[in-house]
Amino acid sequence: MSAKCLVNYVGDWLMVKVSIITVCYNSEYTIRRTLKSVLQQSYSNIEYIIVDGNSNDKTIDIVKEFVPEFGNKLQIISEPDSGIYDAMNKGIAKASGQLIGILNSDDYYEEEAVAYMVDAMTEDKYQILYGFTRTVKDGIEYSISRRSHTFLSEEMIDHPACFVTKAVYDDFGSFDLQYISAADYDFMLRMSMIPEVRFYPVDQLVVNFSMGGMCSTDKAWLDLLKLKKNHGMITEKRYKWELFKDKVYRVINKMFIEGLQSKKKNG
Repeated sequence: MSAKCLVNYVGDWLMVKVSIITVCYNSEYTIRRTLKSVLQQSYSNIEYIIVDGNSNDKTIDIVKEFVPEFGNKLQIISEPDSGIYDAMNKGIAKASGQLIGILNSDDYYEEEAVAYMVDAMTEDKYQILYGFTRTVKDGIEYSISRRSHTFLSEEMIDHPACFVTKAVYDDFGSFDLQYISAADYDFMLRMSMIPEVRFYPVDQLVVNFSMGGMCSTDKAWLDLLKLKKNHGMITEKRYKWELFKDKVYRVINKMFIEGLQSKKKNG
């Protein structure tokens, strides 16, 4: 561990403050593991902000169980929102740390995740640091990977493995709410076009990502198409063609399902 991380054992006042944000809604089956992964970080100067979308299950009860252990480092917001990125923006606005990580409510950090990121920071004001992600499928390691920001025009880097300096959000904006599931990709594309913003790959495993969720849905695909059109990655003509194909597919799929149901009903 470098001298920068060794200050962890000297006193919080010597360290970079890191804000971790978890957005959640009805996450009672996964959020305990997420909370534990933040609590068990080797780096201590952390504030943890939970932004809950007014869950109607036991999510908030579980979060409150951790209040004695986190103490004043834990902040809880529970209120209706306009989607996941609206909730993330709320957390960013609330954050007081110099560096911000966003951890999904069904994902969890490696124990040294925050320490690795602080250790990799430079003197630049505007930084986006990102490490390796372990993808977990059905509780089993599926892959370990890290896409390069050099190819952002082709594919998004793993957002849960990213840490962004607060100054980036403050000076260049946060998530665009016109996107339902691709606002993080839009954010990274926008930041990649700003010369002052520096991307730094970190050669460490940072986060464990659970497969599934919103990014796997048809709506996510349509959202991604809109993003690609807006960023000039595909033409307007191609965008309309893809929408047409999607509509035709949905009609055919509906007819097929209705046909099967009718056949089954009629014996």
